[in-house]
Amino acid sequence: MNIPRLKEEYNNRIKKTLMEEFGYKNVMQIPKLQKIVISKGVGAAVADKKLIDYAVEELTMISGQKALSTISKKDIATFKLRKGMPIGAKVTLRGDRMYEFLDRLVTASLPRVRDFKGVKATGFDGRGNYNLGIKEQIIFPEIEIDKINKISGMDITFVTSAPTDKEAKSLLKELGLPFKKN
Repeated sequence: MNIPRLKEEYNNRIKKTLMEEFGYKNVMQIPKLQKIVISKGVGAAVADKKLIDYAVEELTMISGQKALSTISKKDIATFKLRKGMPIGAKVTLRGDRMYEFLDRLVTASLPRVRDFKGVKATGFDGRGNYNLGIKEQIIFPEIEIDKINKISGMDITFVTSAPTDKEAKSLLKELGLPFKKN
């Protein structure tokens, strides 16, 4: 069985580093990455239902796991939106797939962003989770530029077990997420 590179690094090096940095008394206190959720809103899907299929297909290619379409929870007349209409797509990664995706994101995809200087450190929610917005899906090597119908963005949420943003930032920095220097 092949263990993802980042998972191995987390178990061998990052745990020790975090233990020393924050002085945990118990190994169970060490924060870990629990899941990564990749989501994409498709507002234009109200008019064209095929756009949802494209979004699901793209997220499936990027993540290596079948994506689901999300549906609206309520009616919004100004957007011509009815309850139960598909309006987006999402995929939740856990375990080995999560580490594989994070590795590909950090080593192959983020360096392809134009004028990339690092990800913003302001995406934390106060509970140790981090949100990252990506403006163009074409930064992922899995997506062929010729086959996309429209350039669109997506949100990537990193859910950690860290109680504070400081601990979560330290964990994500150790896992290789390139934060901007202030």
